[in-house]
Amino acid sequence: MAVLKVIEILANSNESWEDATEKAVAHASKSVNNIRSVYVNEQSATVKDGKIDDYRVNVKITFEVK
Repeated sequence: MAVLKVIEILANSNESWEDATEKAVAHASKSVNNIRSVYVNEQSATVKDGKIDDYRVNVKITFEVK
């Protein structure tokens, strides 16, 4: 039986929500091993001069604890 843990991470990108998600996983993987999945819980963006300025995601990352 595997023991799984979930952490919540906020990340941002000036390119896309996908890039923000990839940054969240990359940052988490620096200190967390055995990442199994990422769930995008929430997406938002800031707007400047009528254009999206910053993409933001709130993700849940699941990893196995050994």
